[in-house]
Amino acid sequence: MKVISEYSHKNGKDVITANLGTELKEVRSVIERVDALQAITKISKEKTMPGRRLYSPVQLNKLFRKEFSALGWAKAKINVTTTVNLPGGYQTTHRGFREMDFVKNGLGVEVQFGKYAFMVYNVSAKMTIFHKQGIIEAGIEIVPMKKMADLMSTGVSFFEQFKTDLEMRGVADIDIPVLIVGIEE
Repeated sequence: MKVISEYSHKNGKDVITANLGTELKEVRSVIERVDALQAITKISKEKTMPGRRLYSPVQLNKLFRKEFSALGWAKAKINVTTTVNLPGGYQTTHRGFREMDFVKNGLGVEVQFGKYAFMVYNVSAKMTIFHKQGIIEAGIEIVPMKKMADLMSTGVSFFEQFKTDLEMRGVADIDIPVLIVGIEE
């Protein structure tokens, strides 16, 4: 695969280049080593494209996991707990976890071939949570370009859409430096 475009949110590219340059080079090398043609394994059952061969997000994620793991990148997981007050003076406790695809030396990476809401959540919430926990300093979100998303199931978001919304949203005080990377075969 190759990097087609990048968007630097809250000076993400400058911060990552200055402080995590080795890790950024590894991320770029992982992208180059992933052969996305191996992931054209999904046969569409959608009305708009029945029988068409598409990129499989599951297979793409496996290819990325193999390459990142080979370089010592690991999944990061934090446990979360919250108590909710209910009517009548009752309480309930929710326990769960948050997980980041790959972390190494303070750089978090999410590979997202899913719905738009997941891209926004990764950058606007999850990366902020992992930063607040002292696990990451900055993040990279790897997403398909529109040309690639058009060869996936309907509803998969893409770089151009995501960049537009981040630009329109602006930067919030709690945001962390993130580099959005748009890729395709």
